[in-house]
Amino acid sequence: MDGTSASPQRHNAVLRSAHIREVVLAKGVELRERYPILRHQDALGAGILAFALAGMIGSAALYITGHMAWWVCLLLNAFFASLTHELEHDLIHSMYFRKQRVPHNLMMGLVWLARPSTINPWIRRHLHLNHHKVSGTEADMEERAITNGEPWGLARLLMVGDNVMSAFIRMLRAKTWAHKLSILKRVVKVYAPLALLHWGAWYVFLGFHAANGIGYVLGAPIEWSATTLSVMQVVDIAVVVIIGPNVLRTFCLHFISSNMHYYGDIEPGNVMQQCQVLNPWWLWPLQAFCFNFGSSHGIHHFVVKEPFYIRQMTVPVAHKVMRDMGVRFNDFGTFGRANRFVRRDAVVQEEVRTVRA
Repeated sequence: MDGTSASPQRHNAVLRSAHIREVVLAKGVELRERYPILRHQDALGAGILAFALAGMIGSAALYITGHMAWWVCLLLNAFFASLTHELEHDLIHSMYFRKQRVPHNLMMGLVWLARPSTINPWIRRHLHLNHHKVSGTEADMEERAITNGEPWGLARLLMVGDNVMSAFIRMLRAKTWAHKLSILKRVVKVYAPLALLHWGAWYVFLGFHAANGIGYVLGAPIEWSATTLSVMQVVDIAVVVIIGPNVLRTFCLHFISSNMHYYGDIEPGNVMQQCQVLNPWWLWPLQAFCFNFGSSHGIHHFVVKEPFYIRQMTVPVAHKVMRDMGVRFNDFGTFGRANRFVRRDAVVQEEVRTVRA
């Protein structure tokens, strides 16, 4: 055991983490006793997935038939897709149909189809489980990929909502051709085929309408072929019902997640330093499309095996004990520190007082 892990502060953090875990787990047990339906975890997971997919398909049908405005469809489907992200996360931790591979993998496939902007979920499983082991370090590839640890600027703004753009910028920054090629190979491996189609169609949409806009401003409208116009009609519909919702959902999730996780100067394995709770009122427009991630995800780092709906129900109790034990809430300084923890003197002094007590 090294000196860091044996320090009084580290020992105290382990005790505080254990207390948080105990209180939150006890609340989960209480909820299941009060509401027996919560014990049917597999059925609830499948039911939530059916609800989300039905919502997305229903909204798309209403938009395509002219019964729903495009922006209503886009916002609704971004919300429904956020449910499928939470389900994928639970599936990665084997919370549904743990011993039944067919329904488990069927759910994995369906949540991927609902969010074609993302990487292959079977590959993400390895990245996410590694995230729990090495959270906040350079080896945490999952969080690094969504800009955790990047200084804020134009590059991070472009990267945070666009997975392919993030990979492209990282490839440009790579110093050797061998490194650039390895990034390209990894992108193709993890994003094929759905995300490549998703982001490719998104760029086609942006390029087509940008060209039309420039042509209009210059007074020289572009005469597209009938084939191009028919293809773009399909792309426009896809952007409203599936692509646009996932672009919005991706930005909201990655903005919240990358800023609530700390990076670079935390003690390895110290859960107390891995996350903050990020839940100010002005972030609610973003939280709405990542299912209150900033408020609830920190709980998951302490209690890994609770499904997302239980985690949401334990928020009041969890937040109280987390605050009491010293977990940070709404540390907005992280935006200017590139997500560094930077343990302030007051925090260190408080830990010393706690240890002495």
